[in-house]
Amino acid sequence: MADGALARFEADTALAITGVAGPDGGTEAKPVGYVCWSAKRTDGAELARDISLPGDRAEVRDRSTTVGMHLLRRLLRGEEFPL
Repeated sequence: MADGALARFEADTALAITGVAGPDGGTEAKPVGYVCWSAKRTDGAELARDISLPGDRAEVRDRSTTVGMHLLRRLLRGEEFPL
């Protein structure tokens, strides 16, 4: 998705978020709250993460955007994930 956003919008940086916010649609492999993020620059730098977030639909969506903004900040600053 991040690659598609880079190409479609002729951007130099993109953030993509997808997942299962609920309340329905979860599976054993991808339960409600499971979210994937990808932040990418045209120079090839990329950070990606996937985790399960707690909360109801609104909370998962809110937390997803917060995590996405932090991921984008780390990418733009050239940072890695903490261990």
